[in-house]
Amino acid sequence: MATHWADFQYEIYLHGMTGAVPRLPTDLSRLEELAEHRLGPGPFGYVAGSAGTGSTARANRAALDRWRIVPRMLRDVHERDLSVELLGRSIPAPLALAPVGVLSIMHPDAECAAARAAAARGVPYILSSASSTPMEQVAEAMGDGERWFQLYWAKDREVTASFLARAKAAGFTALFVTLDTPLLAWRPRDLDQAYLPFLHGVGTANYFSDPAFRAGLAKPVHEDPNAAVMHFVGMFADPAKTWPDLAFLREHWDGPIVLKGILHPDDARLAADAGMDGVVVSNHGGRQVAGSVAAADALPRVAEAVGDRLTVLFDSGIRTGDDIVKALALGARGVLVGRPYAYGLGLDGQAGVEHVIRCLLAEFDLTLALSGHSGPASLSPDDLVSDTPVEGSA
Repeated sequence: MATHWADFQYEIYLHGMTGAVPRLPTDLSRLEELAEHRLGPGPFGYVAGSAGTGSTARANRAALDRWRIVPRMLRDVHERDLSVELLGRSIPAPLALAPVGVLSIMHPDAECAAARAAAARGVPYILSSASSTPMEQVAEAMGDGERWFQLYWAKDREVTASFLARAKAAGFTALFVTLDTPLLAWRPRDLDQAYLPFLHGVGTANYFSDPAFRAGLAKPVHEDPNAAVMHFVGMFADPAKTWPDLAFLREHWDGPIVLKGILHPDDARLAADAGMDGVVVSNHGGRQVAGSVAAADALPRVAEAVGDRLTVLFDSGIRTGDDIVKALALGARGVLVGRPYAYGLGLDGQAGVEHVIRCLLAEFDLTLALSGHSGPASLSPDDLVSDTPVEGSA
């Protein structure tokens, strides 16, 4: 049975009869400002910050805003079904929580709170390799909720293989491999605070709990935490990886593999040729390449190149329900949301994350209906126009 996501608005209005109003804004773009006032400059800057001047993050929003929806009238949208099939799984709406690391800097319940929120609302949770909580604990927290695992592809092959085996054993069904972070970008907000949680052993829980990682230490983690941190830093990323290395992942993971950080259609084709199952069109929310192409500007070309061969997902800039409509119309099969749920977590724990999910999907449901669609499948580029002036026009 389809979930009636739009009913959330009536729930809010009915609660208002008793004088109750939502604890957090329903315009999710306001969460960032609230979080800035309530969280420390280090943790807030780590989530809000981007590479360089922030031009890529701004471009992500500008690219989505340039597209305008063209509503259609007198179509039967009384019954709507937002459910989709992604990576062989039936999902109640085309939304997943993006992998965001070190969530303990936002809230003490960290990844477990976000995972429980996702499970409670039926949307997939993608756990970051760089989580503050071991993957097994997060899996336990979300019960039989749909969970996918994001891999930062370490230099150490044994640690990578161990991560994949642990994720599989803990019930993670799909693997998301982040390709756009072989090095940390120049991030002035973090640099100005000299703030990198990993150096304090935050965001290293999967590593410090891993037998292959611990085998490379002279002493147990608790006896020499600094040595453990330096061991982590030395293996965290590998700028030497190339396309043929994907074969190693396929040997060690028998479920779907999705490459995250694809912006060029030729890279998407290489992913398909390498036997991958999907790509995420993403520029890491503007956190990696200053001056990068906006993710929404890259999406149509990638979808056109491989949409018939791979599951194309999208992230980087999703803040509203209409953003989801636009991304799906441009060729994505589903979207990932990151910063808004991290702010929701920081402001109100699990309840804050659930609020973000419900707001996004209620607005998505309503925007779909009011645009003349009863489900995601009927969306196409024909439902959008660009407000960018045509070149050469007066």
